[in-house]
Amino acid sequence: MQENHIISESIQNYLKAIYKLEIEKDEATTSDIARHLGISNASVTGMLKRLSVMKLVNYSSYKGVTLTTDGKEIALEVLRHHRLLETYLRNSMGYKLARLHNEACKLEHYVSDEFIDKLTDMLGDPEFDPYGNPIPRKDGEIPLRNEVPLISLTPVISGLITRIVDAEEDLLNYLDEIGLLPGREITLIEKAPFFGPIRIKLEDKEISIGYEVAKLILLLQN
Repeated sequence: MQENHIISESIQNYLKAIYKLEIEKDEATTSDIARHLGISNASVTGMLKRLSVMKLVNYSSYKGVTLTTDGKEIALEVLRHHRLLETYLRNSMGYKLARLHNEACKLEHYVSDEFIDKLTDMLGDPEFDPYGNPIPRKDGEIPLRNEVPLISLTPVISGLITRIVDAEEDLLNYLDEIGLLPGREITLIEKAPFFGPIRIKLEDKEISIGYEVAKLILLLQN
């Protein structure tokens, strides 16, 4: 693999974005990447040609993009840094859930392997970050668990929240405030028809959330 100190921050961000899109769709398109990174299609096309020359992606015009073995290795290392930093910021520094991602993005490119190794030991080698996303292992393996979407269940079923998927900052602040977070036990009480609200029990209180919010919550069914 190419040494990460010669891989720029911009390239690392591209590889991380492509990896995430591959997980969702098997491959990434130029427009997917542009939307994910908030830049123009033309800028993405130029970078993809460069990454192809560096043998970090498989790319040809008007087709999807996939990571090569080296590209995936770099993406997973950056993602590992990112999610371990999020875990540290949450567990050790008390950051709000909504602030973790942006803070970790600022730090992930600049920490050494030694720092990450020590951080991993300090945190107890966690498998999942505060959002419930898997933290890639040092060897590149991805921890898995048998999660199901909250909206796929029928009342009355209980489960442990495992993940909040790609929620916006305002929603994360709200979920943080009411305690609807990974690691909490909930019971689905009622699910209104036609994409109506979802009523759940969290400890001793009942909460109603919208269908679109419920779509973002994954859990382990009891």
